[in-house]
Formats: sequence, C-alpha cells, structure tokens
Amino acid sequence: MPCSCCAFLNATERQFSQKKAASEIARYREKGPGPTTRLLRDGLVNAGPVDGTVLDIGGGVGALSFELLDRGVTRAVIVDASPAYLAAASDEANRRGRAAVTSVVPGDFVMISDQLPPGDLVTLDRVVCCYPGYQPLLTESLQHAVHRFAYSYPRDRWFVRFRVWLENTLRWWRSNPFRTFVHPPSEMQRIVEAAGFRLANRRYTLTWSADVFVKAAAAAIPNRD
Repeated sequence: MPCSCCAFLNATERQFSQKKAASEIARYREKGPGPTTRLLRDGLVNAGPVDGTVLDIGGGVGALSFELLDRGVTRAVIVDASPAYLAAASDEANRRGRAAVTSVVPGDFVMISDQLPPGDLVTLDRVVCCYPGYQPLLTESLQHAVHRFAYSYPRDRWFVRFRVWLENTLRWWRSNPFRTFVHPPSEMQRIVEAAGFRLANRRYTLTWSADVFVKAAAAAIPNRD
C-alpha cells in the first residue's frame, strides 16, 4: 500500500513542475510578487518590526521570503515539496546575493517539521488549500511560530468553491492526482487562536484572504493599517 506522504509528494511534484516554476520566477522578476504575497508582506510589516528568521512553509520560488529579506528579516528558511520550485528559489537567492542567508528544504512540512527550526515569522502563502487535512498543517506550523504567523487561503464563497470544483474535475479528467480545497475559515482561525495568537490584520482579494496573527503577549503592537 503506497504511503500517503509519497502520494502527496508525487502529486505536488507533478503539479508544480519545472515549467511552472520557470514561469512563476520569470513573472516575479518582471512584475513583482502576486496579490496574496503582497498582502501578507504588507500585513506583516504593518503588524510590527520585521526581523529575525522567516520560516516560509510551501514557499515555492521564494517570493515572500525575498520580499521580507528586503524589509528586515535576516534569514529565510524555505520549505517546499516541489524540487523544481526550490531550485528556482535557490537560483533567485544567488541572483539577489541572498544565498548565504537563504536555506531551501525539500519535503512535506508536516512530515519533516521536527527537523526544522522555529521562525520569528512563519508564513504559508496559498499553501493550506493544497492540504486535505488543514489541522495538522496549521498545528505544526504554529508550534514553530515565535512571534507572528501569516497565511493566505481561499475565501469560502460559492464562486470560489465552484472554481475549485471545476479545477479538481479537470485534474481528475487528466489523471492528475493533485487537488485543492476550500477549508472553513472559522475553524482555521480557531486553531490559530487556540495556539495563543490574535488576529492583527486581514486583507482580501476577490477570492483570497490574507491573515496576519501575532502572539497574544505581543498583541499590543500598534496596527498601522
């Protein structure tokens, strides 16, 4: 019986291919970060000083990590299940002169979390929607977050759910095992708050929400929205 971890890694590697990685890093270099990456970056900056280490879970080509390095973070650890995306992140770190302060770690974060360091900031940009079980992903991520936790996820709207259903149906038709999910925002927020974090700011696009949380002890940091 194949292990679920292997199935997830294989599906992720197929979905986030070398071709997609090349397209995404080219778009980032030409146009800058995408909408959710910008919202998380700005939300973290507005929640207080940006410094220390960012643990960027499912960090892809590293766009959010590089944006935060440019704003005060001193080290970035990028974890991703796609070798192609991590290769693109490594190349970009070299191009930016950030290789000495950027580490890339291959694998499924939930399976290797005990091997990873904590982060002053922990980020998941468009990652939770790739996991059928959001609870272990959030729980392990929050255990690594020292000061702030930020993530983006699909909004729970009928048209978002329809789009996800359509995309998953097309993947099924093409024998692509990768799937995406719309998880309940209230339940996810409950998990985050139960870990001792409080919402600092929430920003939206039409289809995405980008939330930034701070440790309860640091909740008095002014919000400069």
